[in-house]
Amino acid sequence: MNTIPAPTIEYGTLAPLLVVFGAAIIGVLVEAFAPRYLRKAIHVPLTLLSLFGAFALVLVQVLRGQVSTTASAMGAVAVDGPSLFIWGVILVLSFVCVLLINDEGHFVASAAAVPGSADEEEAEAQGGGGHTEVYPLVLFAVGGMLLFPAAHDLLMMFVALEVMSLPLYLLCGLARRRRLLSQEASMKYFLLGAFSSAFFLYGTAMIYGFAGTVSLPGINQALAGNSGLDPLLMIGFAMLGVGLLFKIGAAPFQAWKPDVYQGAPTPITALMASGTLVAAVGAVLRVFWVGLGNLDWNWRPIIWGVAALTMIVGSILAITQTDIKRMLAYSSVAHAGFLLVGVMATFGTAAQNAVSLKAILFYLAVYSITTVGAFAVVTLVRDPGGEAGHLSRWAGLGKRSPMLAGVFAFFLLAFAGIPLTSGFFGKYAVFAAALNSGTQPGDSMGGWMAGLVVVGVVASAIAAFFYVRVIVLMFFSEPAADGPAIAVPSMGTVAVIAVSLLVTVGVGLYPESLLGVANDAAHSLFIR
Repeated sequence: MNTIPAPTIEYGTLAPLLVVFGAAIIGVLVEAFAPRYLRKAIHVPLTLLSLFGAFALVLVQVLRGQVSTTASAMGAVAVDGPSLFIWGVILVLSFVCVLLINDEGHFVASAAAVPGSADEEEAEAQGGGGHTEVYPLVLFAVGGMLLFPAAHDLLMMFVALEVMSLPLYLLCGLARRRRLLSQEASMKYFLLGAFSSAFFLYGTAMIYGFAGTVSLPGINQALAGNSGLDPLLMIGFAMLGVGLLFKIGAAPFQAWKPDVYQGAPTPITALMASGTLVAAVGAVLRVFWVGLGNLDWNWRPIIWGVAALTMIVGSILAITQTDIKRMLAYSSVAHAGFLLVGVMATFGTAAQNAVSLKAILFYLAVYSITTVGAFAVVTLVRDPGGEAGHLSRWAGLGKRSPMLAGVFAFFLLAFAGIPLTSGFFGKYAVFAAALNSGTQPGDSMGGWMAGLVVVGVVASAIAAFFYVRVIVLMFFSEPAADGPAIAVPSMGTVAVIAVSLLVTVGVGLYPESLLGVANDAAHSLFIR
């Protein structure tokens, strides 16, 4: 009688994931059994401690040199250098976003109540303070973000995608102000997200039909032994690409970003604009570099077109926006295009590709933390009906609150890639990696890579226009008599802005330390 071998699970290697998911499950039990008045007092320390503990476990693995050389959990999860770097970034971003979430006034007291109804007014009068189930939902979303870029097979990646996305669909519809806009954003995100997930799953089925496996290394090996263009492979590749490019908001799949960013509670917008983007780009790297590495002669021209279109569309449409959150959404679209430039830069030896991977990891870290800081500032500029979203309401902000306007201006300059900011070195690293990739012998796209960098520089110049426009509006316009008020920030919000500013300034002046960490992580990407 044959016995079924027991699976091997590397609990130490997977500890950061297990801590986050364990805390999320405990949070569900708190919602089920704890009295309502005690729930927030339990959730906040539980959430923050779990995120801090998971980050500490990541540091322990890195400092002890315990980076795995093979995939964990029976080959399903790749905890290599890039995964640990991305995990660390996501956990830091999640920690500071929870500090924003903890502030009062962002979430509705009763999501089930019809907007403007007597039930909603009654819930507000009772001082519900918002839904405490926000905290376990955030932990589940963060757990999905951690698993998504580390998944070593397509089925695990699909599970991670759903675990990450489903809580975000709910969280987008819980804004306290502009309830109908928030619910509309949630519904749009759900429908488009389900559509992209269907594409991803259908693509997985097609790839399995071609390779006979959903393992990324197995798919790569099947490609190495294939001399023709199999229809199942081409269909599967196209479907996977649509699902992944939707998640990073690349054109022409960027339609969900502005509506969701505008309607969602701003702390959730900050989490999506930073953590979700980091996780999705990590998953793109895992699929295209590890799973489809032997097909790069086929997918690189397509990604070239997507990257160019994304940079141009994001930069041009941002100019036309009159809402600050929609403007930042299109800015995020443009930055997704800049990141795709780095994804394109793979042609050569493992050491040469590590230069490109280092640039992408560095860009992800500096852009995401600056993004959280910018949205933290947005939460403090208030009208009687909530946050002052329209750009005209930001006129003269530099005279009403010079310090807050100065901080926001610095974040905008970092987005634009102005020297002495972290954003400058991020763009420089990605563009330099792309140019270096284009000079490799035998690369038929060498000239095209230089052209893509030119498109990126032009898009950066266009983007600088709308960033500077906001700065001019804040400092060189007269404030309206009924202009917005500046909310007194909580200690959590102050901490978020301070950390974001410190990283943006510090990395802009001394980028070597973070570049060194990214470089160490980039050299341990494995495909076994």
